[in-house]
Amino acid sequence: MSCPPWPKGKKLVHLDLKGAPPRAEYLHQLIELFSKLGVEGLLVEYEDMFPYEGQLKMLQATAQPAYSQGEILSLQEFAKFKGMEVIPLVQTFGHMEFVLKHRPMWGLREVAHCVGTLNPHKEEAVGLVMEMLRQVVALHPGLNTLHIGADEVYMLGEGEESKLWLASPGCTVEQLFLSHVTKVAKAIKEAWPHMTIIMWDDMMRGMSKDTLKASGLVGLVQPMLWDYSPNLDVKRTVSLLEKYCSASMSELWAASSFKGSTAVYTCVPSTQRHVENHLQWLEVAASLPANVKLKGIAITGWQRYDHLSVLCELIPVALPSLAACLQTLIHGQFNTEAESKVTQMLGVSSVEAETMERTSAVDSLFPGGRLAQLIVELDSLLKSEDIRFFENSMFVRGWFSPYQRQRKMVTPLITMQINKQASTYLAILQQKVETVTAEMVHLYPDSTAQEWIEEHVTPVMSPLERITEDIRICVKEMVP
Repeated sequence: MSCPPWPKGKKLVHLDLKGAPPRAEYLHQLIELFSKLGVEGLLVEYEDMFPYEGQLKMLQATAQPAYSQGEILSLQEFAKFKGMEVIPLVQTFGHMEFVLKHRPMWGLREVAHCVGTLNPHKEEAVGLVMEMLRQVVALHPGLNTLHIGADEVYMLGEGEESKLWLASPGCTVEQLFLSHVTKVAKAIKEAWPHMTIIMWDDMMRGMSKDTLKASGLVGLVQPMLWDYSPNLDVKRTVSLLEKYCSASMSELWAASSFKGSTAVYTCVPSTQRHVENHLQWLEVAASLPANVKLKGIAITGWQRYDHLSVLCELIPVALPSLAACLQTLIHGQFNTEAESKVTQMLGVSSVEAETMERTSAVDSLFPGGRLAQLIVELDSLLKSEDIRFFENSMFVRGWFSPYQRQRKMVTPLITMQINKQASTYLAILQQKVETVTAEMVHLYPDSTAQEWIEEHVTPVMSPLERITEDIRICVKEMVP
């Protein structure tokens, strides 16, 4: 499929820092690469990595230090030097887990068991959001654009105060959502009249044109319509964009994905999947009537589905996907020429991380390329059936079942063979883990390496370790 290249408008890359925050030096290397790939701006979601001060200091990460003020200023200066605008993304309604998880903030939840949604009826809620924004804006000199999030506001309307509010005639959950976002947007415009405000669109998708027009949001915000599916519904997406435009929200954005949208625990992305998402977005852009203009596209790279979920694919292993997606937008298709540009720029043989091999003689590939290769190797090992389903093998199930282990009545000859195989697998995995860890801590905090190993490797190694320990105990009972 071939479409015109992506129309005028900025190509932003989303840096999701709420998990696996890159070391400052690695962030600079990434920005250098992004500039070569044609990126024109960064959508930066700091979350708990922002150096909040005063009463908000509790929001800072504890697993590793938040970025310093100097590091954040340096990031912006380098991005600007490379021709990129930096747009901070600060959640102001939904996905506020990193704020509302703290005990002093519990009273600001919409419902007690939903950590992500802010109670829109609390006066302190807007005050909290504005203080967060004030600190972020203060550390971004010359800032012109803010993204206020507002996606996936789960359980809205389920709190006791909301139920009372909704009992009044004509009050709906849609209006409840719109009233809070409008309040925040107006407060931003009052504080910084020049500020452009972007927000996610998903909570408005089911709303009528008239509801949006009457909300007071028109002229205050620019919706960013996100869809990360390789099977994106082009007609429906065009229709949604047309609806926003007809509601006088004519300045619109798109959001695609280069990683972090396949499965919550994915380690290695499929470049093809993400390229297909961009091909669909190209079709959307080509199908829009002249009066609907896109201001740009944010290529998202989620690091977690939310603050409390596990790590998705790390940035290094997803850089071939990002490069391929950008070339798809630039060429209007992912043809041989686009693929060749990606492999040449990154010094690899394939755009798929799982099959890429070094083609350059130099020591390093793209920034983080060595770690990407090591993760692919380890991920392949972890997925191998012999290791993952070791406990279900014929010998373990036949000669070392839970029943046999409990009674310590086993066949030593066979169990010692099982032990030898399990120990071999453990030794191979341990060696790979040490190599991955040593490389990872160059680019990420030690806490990220520990988390990644405990999430992705430990669940596979633990059963093997239990078997070897149980065999040691059982054989001791059976052999003189």
